[in-house]
Amino acid sequence: MKSLRFYICKSNFVLVAVALCILALFAMPLVSAQSTNATSAFSDKAPRVSGTIDVDSIGIGDRFVYSIEVEKDLVQSVYFPSLTGAGAEAYELIEDMPVDTLEREGRRLKIRKSYRMAAFEEGIHNVVPQVMYADKNIIDTLYGPDTLSLLVTTFQIDSTSHAPFDIKPQKNLPFKFGEISGYVKWTIIALIVLALLLYVAKRILAHYGKNISDIFKPAPPLPPHVEAQMALEKLRQQHLWQEGHHKLYYSTLTDIIRAYLAGRYGVGAMEMTSDEIIEAVRGVELPQKSAMDLADILREADLVKFAKATPEAEENESAFRAAWDFVEQTKPVEIVEDDEDEPQKSGETDKKS
Repeated sequence: MKSLRFYICKSNFVLVAVALCILALFAMPLVSAQSTNATSAFSDKAPRVSGTIDVDSIGIGDRFVYSIEVEKDLVQSVYFPSLTGAGAEAYELIEDMPVDTLEREGRRLKIRKSYRMAAFEEGIHNVVPQVMYADKNIIDTLYGPDTLSLLVTTFQIDSTSHAPFDIKPQKNLPFKFGEISGYVKWTIIALIVLALLLYVAKRILAHYGKNISDIFKPAPPLPPHVEAQMALEKLRQQHLWQEGHHKLYYSTLTDIIRAYLAGRYGVGAMEMTSDEIIEAVRGVELPQKSAMDLADILREADLVKFAKATPEAEENESAFRAAWDFVEQTKPVEIVEDDEDEPQKSGETDKKS
């Protein structure tokens, strides 16, 4: 009897479970359809736009924050306006803040875009919040339901309600050493460091037989023949006549010779003509070949500079070699002094022998 009752109860429990499963299978499509319909209904609605201004009134030049809030579906696309240059003289965009998410519930999303701006025109300024909305093949501008107002005012000063006062004279405060103590300390340290550097430099220069004043002395001028040879070498590297600049080549060549004559013999050759130079060097002790080379160089240069002659390559090279030889043959001769110890050594050798 007990086993029969247990079997009946167990059978009833199975029947109830089967019935609940059948009801669940039929109910799930209905719930899913309702959820889909609710989501579709929410996504089909256009986003809702609203806006705020953080203050009601400001003075000219003051700043305020203008915010646009949008409540939309997650898949809907909205584009906030760029206020750069908006308002021309009335407003100026100071800071374009990033988009901020305020709320999110399922597919519902609420976002906000803020702009920090400054006002420069007096009066009541009205603005309607707006965004660009794009959905499938629709592009539209959505506006907020309310118009925002901002009062920009100037401060009026009533000069008649205040009595004018004279300008107060400058107030002389007592001097305190603490005001300059830092400068004095660092100045003393800098002077000590400078003195140490000068002492070290003096010792180093004294080791080489020099003085600090030698550093500021100008370098001695080079001998005239060294300057002339350096200038001739520079002229060679310029390749003037090779590039067709014959006149410039011979003008530079003769200027080098003129400068050498002025430095070597004191002849004012820079202001003389070629004939005057040839006549002036007659009173100078020059080798005959050097005098002839000088005359040939000057006359050849006159033909190129004034008669527009175009010498051959060999003539150009010959003129350069003649100028180089002129400097080389007329430069001062170095006198080599004999060793003073040689006679003594030779005398000692004779005595020993």
